[in-house]
Amino acid sequence: MHPILATKRRVLFYLQAWIPILALLVNVSRAAGAQTLDAIAVFAPAVVVFAFICLSPYPICRARPLRPPAVPGLLVTFTVAASVGSLALLGTAALIAAAISRPALVTGGMTGTVFLIGMLLYLLSTGLHYAMLTAEASRDAERRAAEARTLAREAELQSLRFQLNPHFLFNSLHSISALATIDGMRAREMCLRLAAFLRSSLGLGSRESIPMREEVELARNYLEVEQVRFGERLRVEADIDPACENCGIPPLLLQPLVENAVKHGISGLVEGGAVRLAARRENGKVRISVENEFDAEAAPRRDLGMGLAHVRKRLQVRYGGEASCEAGAMEGTYRVVVQLPCERG
Repeated sequence: MHPILATKRRVLFYLQAWIPILALLVNVSRAAGAQTLDAIAVFAPAVVVFAFICLSPYPICRARPLRPPAVPGLLVTFTVAASVGSLALLGTAALIAAAISRPALVTGGMTGTVFLIGMLLYLLSTGLHYAMLTAEASRDAERRAAEARTLAREAELQSLRFQLNPHFLFNSLHSISALATIDGMRAREMCLRLAAFLRSSLGLGSRESIPMREEVELARNYLEVEQVRFGERLRVEADIDPACENCGIPPLLLQPLVENAVKHGISGLVEGGAVRLAARRENGKVRISVENEFDAEAAPRRDLGMGLAHVRKRLQVRYGGEASCEAGAMEGTYRVVVQLPCERG
């Protein structure tokens, strides 16, 4: 439904905007020799009908954006529609003139003038509809960008509250303490890796996007800290296509996925397993996959879907239907696949 038809108040304001058009047509009729009251009686109902006809471009404008390949076809479509609308204006006026026994009001040379005015008004209405839809799309893009920034900041806070939760920090510090007495070099290495992860994760919430290589490096920093804690039980495999390293993606997008892989996958296996991170660029999009082994017989964790839900929400807000996040298990392996447009700059 047209937005103007949503409320009675909008309809009334819209019809009031047509009063100058009615005055114009009355003056054209008077110039042709008609009386003012007769011209108003004929053209007032005709203008009301034509006003609603001029709302008809809305569904076409919404379905067919004004883009170069479609412009010639749209010009033909709206020119024909403007002609039909002008004929409807003239036809309505002629019927009313005949009904009040004033058929001469809509005859002669004034019909061509009224027809031309009707065409111009319909085409003007079409242009206003495109301008309105463009403004609406711009507001929607601004809203989505603002929500994306909000979600990015929320992701940073979640990285500090949950992904860097006290349990994780406690385990890391406990491992550092244990290593300090038996292997000072490894303890120092874990301190450096933990510091690198903390440093790289801070401040990302203020950025709308970061290069893929920075996001992968952040995920690696996290996994390196966990590797020191889990030892040989955690193996990391990365296969990143150089063609997608400069593609911009939302910051901290992979963090909840690699954390889930360790927390709900590797940590539940006595013999451990591998976390595999891969990224490819295909047809202007980045395809990222995170895989890990898991214990298929263990009870599922309730909070497993929180990170995935957050990732899906961020993708929906940022890219709409152009991005996706799919997850599923098969033969002891859990895989998450994210696809999103490759943005530059």
